[in-house]
Amino acid sequence: KELKVKEENIFIKEVPGAYELPYAAKLLAMSGTVDAIICCGVLIKGDTFHFEYISDAVTSGIMNVNLVTMTPVVYGVLNCLDEAQVKKRCSNEDGGHNHGEDWGKTAVEMALMRKEATGGASGGKGNLKKLAPMGFASGDGEKKVEGEKKASGF
Repeated sequence: KELKVKEENIFIKEVPGAYELPYAAKLLAMSGTVDAIICCGVLIKGDTFHFEYISDAVTSGIMNVNLVTMTPVVYGVLNCLDEAQVKKRCSNEDGGHNHGEDWGKTAVEMALMRKEATGGASGGKGNLKKLAPMGFASGDGEKKVEGEKKASGF
């Protein structure tokens, strides 16, 4: 609201786990229907190295989506040691800091930067034609739902 982003321009798509975030982000970015993506998730360290492997893979994957698709993808994955750290990082209560607010601001800032850098281009079907030489499909991947544009599968 602070950044004047309309509610109808914000949606949530859930995935089974943090490991699936980069793939979902890439599908969404390639749809050409969004200006920015925020990948939100939580990883809590356990007793094995699983945390490190997943954290590294997700971090690399999200960065890759940024660079390959030229769509701003914000890394919103909390990597914590316990649930108390998670609560402290997702709420402004009890001296905590809601990082989600920062991620939202970052998404808007980076979408505006992309728009400026590409001469006004942002998410949308018209931009897929500009990105076609870089390997992005320019087909119609959108469908109408009650007068709104929605990406296929989202």
